[in-house]
Amino acid sequence: MDFDRIIDRRNTESIKWNVFDEDVLPMWIADMDFRSPEPVIDALHKRIDHGVFGYGLPLEGLREAIAAHLVSRHSWMVQPSEIDFICGVVTGFNHAIYSLTKPGDKVLIQTPVYPPFLEAPSEAGRECVFNQLQRKEDGRYEIDFDDFEAKAASGVRLFILCNPHNPVGRVFTREELTRMAEICLKHGIYICSDEIHADLIFSGYQHIPIASLSPEIGDITVTYFAPSKTFNVAGFSTSVYVAKNPEMKQRLSKSMRMLLGHPNILGLHAALAAYQGGGAWLDEVLQYLEINRDYLNDFVLEELPGVNLWRPEGTFLGWLDCRELNLDTTPQTFFLEQAKVGLNDGATFGEGGEDFVRLNFACPKSVLEDGLTRMRGAVRRHQGV
Repeated sequence: MDFDRIIDRRNTESIKWNVFDEDVLPMWIADMDFRSPEPVIDALHKRIDHGVFGYGLPLEGLREAIAAHLVSRHSWMVQPSEIDFICGVVTGFNHAIYSLTKPGDKVLIQTPVYPPFLEAPSEAGRECVFNQLQRKEDGRYEIDFDDFEAKAASGVRLFILCNPHNPVGRVFTREELTRMAEICLKHGIYICSDEIHADLIFSGYQHIPIASLSPEIGDITVTYFAPSKTFNVAGFSTSVYVAKNPEMKQRLSKSMRMLLGHPNILGLHAALAAYQGGGAWLDEVLQYLEINRDYLNDFVLEELPGVNLWRPEGTFLGWLDCRELNLDTTPQTFFLEQAKVGLNDGATFGEGGEDFVRLNFACPKSVLEDGLTRMRGAVRRHQGV
């Protein structure tokens, strides 16, 4: 599988490649610059060739394929009846907020975090409560559990977890997950777990679905994930949720029918082909991403003085600490203007994200090398080297 291949995406409707000017190398929005698995492409060709695209039902075998994937990749036993579909994970945690809380309720979120987390509670008339992750001297983020419990005890009704965490790259341990979940059980808090990067875990780490920890924890948790990040099919807006508690599942299903509709036919066919036949592609892309991650880590350490990176345990996103550069502007603006590299502005990820940028390394290695070389030139010019 040729992940070194450069595929021109400027000639498509790609958000990633068409927001910035053509002289800017985009390394921001979280999709991959790799061709999707061939079984997915073949399945889509077959369905399109049929030529009729009316209303559809969930595909036969799709729930079973997802359940088999969860067992083989994460040792999580899920019944097909506990699985349903939604038009995106962002739609999903908005879905959970509307379904499991009432206006005025408090929703707990850990910052810095993917920006839509920050907007969703207030847009729904709920109150956002923040538990800021603590960055240690080595760059690793840890949970402030004293603050977490204090916030949980303040009347929170829903905790939205991001694991693996976007943007800091943590894959939370069983001990961390258990402690958070037990606090939620103690205070009667539902858990909404965004696990969209669950399959993108590097050597030495393991993703543990928080709902898999115990039946009691499973009963208070709805888990959202998708083939989108795993198999690079984000454009189909087809995601999955798992709710083991029948009462919770009924509430979620009712609100979905009223508000959200269903994923489209092509997205469901892409999902079925990905979960049934995309395993080899996923294994290879993980190896490639790990090489890119290590190259990024070493380059930042050796070639970008004033920039710090803690090597991510999962995702394909680097969270670059630029505070020591002492810039007169934001790092995102600096690298856009001085290096012609498009990155995510860390300030949009909430408290603790200021003077950081997020870099997507799911691209051919030559593209990563180009972007980092541009950034090195900008840093050297800034430092007068």
